[in-house]
Amino acid sequence: MSTHTIVGAGQVGTRLAHLLLARGYTVRLVSRTGNGPQGVQTDASDLASLSSAASGSDVVYNCLNPRYHRWPVDWPPMADNLLACAEAEGAVLVTLSNLYGYGPVTGAMTEQTPMVGHTVKGSVRARMWQQALAAHDEGRIRTVEVRASDYIGEGGSQVMFGERVVPNVRAGKTVRVLGAADQPHTWTYTGDVANTLAAVATNESTWGRAWHVPSNAPRTQTEVVGDLAAVLGLPAPRVRPLPSALVRIAGLFNPEIREMREMLYEFDRPFVMDSSAAQTELGLKPTLWDEVIEETLRRNPT
Repeated sequence: MSTHTIVGAGQVGTRLAHLLLARGYTVRLVSRTGNGPQGVQTDASDLASLSSAASGSDVVYNCLNPRYHRWPVDWPPMADNLLACAEAEGAVLVTLSNLYGYGPVTGAMTEQTPMVGHTVKGSVRARMWQQALAAHDEGRIRTVEVRASDYIGEGGSQVMFGERVVPNVRAGKTVRVLGAADQPHTWTYTGDVANTLAAVATNESTWGRAWHVPSNAPRTQTEVVGDLAAVLGLPAPRVRPLPSALVRIAGLFNPEIREMREMLYEFDRPFVMDSSAAQTELGLKPTLWDEVIEETLRRNPT
């Protein structure tokens, strides 16, 4: 079986490692800590160290997620190193990305929506894909990108309805959310992200383009909170937006919150991702919404 090196041991990277191991692949899960199944301790910003960790790889997955406020500084060298490793090893480079590169749009986002780089972080993501795709077109590497909307499912700070929401739902307390609570929004289940990454890695027909992770129909933040409460058999708590002034003030003291401000457009209007391409062309389907809600609660027991 082929060797798959996953760089980044967050919610998705770790889940992907378990999935690939269950399918019989040789797996290395590379991170600064070396935690997780088949963990390897390596700094992705150090090319020599990363090259050693990726030696012999058939597939290299970019599942990294630098600190939010350091994207313009940390992403470029790590993305360059991953591209260099894939080229040196002749490995497929599979990058986990998001929808930032599209910027504010009218209507649903598809893989053909232009990458305009409207924000600082959106520009970083757009440049990463443009550089990888250029290398692919030049025949230097083989690459594919998987784009997800905001996560739901596995607990942790990267998941919108995880540790920051579920405890309040269980306690019947008011849930505070970013932006407007009544706008339709696509939520992507972390398990479906891992499944899509694995699916495109070994399917040559998928390379050289981006794919959206199959996701369920859009739900407002109020509806998602109500769904969580319903499964628990509890009345839905009140859902209120975080005051924008509070976000601004918090940003004065917390650089990551400060960086969130340019992305708030995602939550003050419809934010809808069309994932029909992966569903139609690859036969992938999103996990049933009821199962996603149950998993979210199970992964966030308190």
